[in-house]
Amino acid sequence: MALTDLKIRSLRPSEKITRHTDDRGLYVEVHPSGSKLWRYKYRYAGKQKRLALGRYPDVGLAEARARRDEARKKVEAGIDPLLERKREKLVARFSAANTFGDIAKEYIDKRVAEGQSEATTQKANWLLEQLKPLWTFPVTDIKPVDLLAALKRVEAQGKYETARRCRSFAGRVFRYAVATGRGESDPSAILRGALVVPKTKHHAAILDPKQLGELLRAMDNYSGHKISRLAMQVSPHVMTRPGELRMAVWSEFDLDNAVWKIPAERMKMRRPHEVPLSRQVLAYLRELFELTGPDGYVFPAFHTWRRPLSENTINQCFRRMGYAVGEVTAHGLRTTASTLLNESGKWSPDAIERSLAHADSNAIRGTYNRGRYWDERVAMHQWWSDYLDELRADVSDETVRKLRARA
Repeated sequence: MALTDLKIRSLRPSEKITRHTDDRGLYVEVHPSGSKLWRYKYRYAGKQKRLALGRYPDVGLAEARARRDEARKKVEAGIDPLLERKREKLVARFSAANTFGDIAKEYIDKRVAEGQSEATTQKANWLLEQLKPLWTFPVTDIKPVDLLAALKRVEAQGKYETARRCRSFAGRVFRYAVATGRGESDPSAILRGALVVPKTKHHAAILDPKQLGELLRAMDNYSGHKISRLAMQVSPHVMTRPGELRMAVWSEFDLDNAVWKIPAERMKMRRPHEVPLSRQVLAYLRELFELTGPDGYVFPAFHTWRRPLSENTINQCFRRMGYAVGEVTAHGLRTTASTLLNESGKWSPDAIERSLAHADSNAIRGTYNRGRYWDERVAMHQWWSDYLDELRADVSDETVRKLRARA
């Protein structure tokens, strides 16, 4: 028997949920709390389903029947109204997350899922922190002048390169917002030329062979932590970036075949990289293995084996050894290797670039070169280690005085 408003108002709650049918799948549920909820029961794809239509008396009998009839039409048209509602809620929730902060975090999470390295993720989160004044603004409301104000705030601290990187990062976030239907434009594009262009600073590097020999001897005589010393000693031989070295784990090393295989997610260019290991590097690694192997980080932090060495450890060691900031850096050792290897004239520039893990602008050519130059790179790395040994052994009286002074 069909329901009436009078009958619905007279319904009283009991200890259990009771159901009172109206017509064509519509009924009202009376809960022990006294709530009266409209439900529409239907079958879709052979399964029994029910759709919530609102609460009585907010939704009256006539309105509940109208909503039931609308849902029935969808079922007859082959549309599941329950699935459609869930989809609408998901779209609404997705569209609601339209602030710069929400979209930026979503963008970073997407890149992490795509294999972005931990170091790159940390940098992205740091850049997002610099843009905190924009976090609560809907992306569609952010104008070029708003972004410029946030960037000038960073620039006012003398962080010119940081401001430029923030603009670039913001641009990626705005373009992602446009691609996902929540943005309309990229206001960062119009700001090109609006920021101070910082002078390019190259990583401090030693390019004189005699000075390099002095540095190698100073490393050997370093009186600090043994793991720090070994990290310094390995660095000039392998030519990797400091972050790639300090994050190294033992599972990446094949000491029997003298190769270090770095996975793509740990490389700046997102490509796997293989490093030939010279006899000298193998000796350092075997010494390290006794200290930190066989699992985990090759160069763990001093206070916990669950983390790698700090990114500043090697540079701090150089400072303790008496080298100024403008004289040498961990990253500058790559410049040292590149310069002296090219000056030797013994090795092809492509082989040197491959060992430095620089990206090839031609992807097909890059894949070809990776295989083609392996044998040359193996020979080159051994020659380079032997050459470093020669420089280390070339001790002059002046060098001895400098070493004693530093000691």
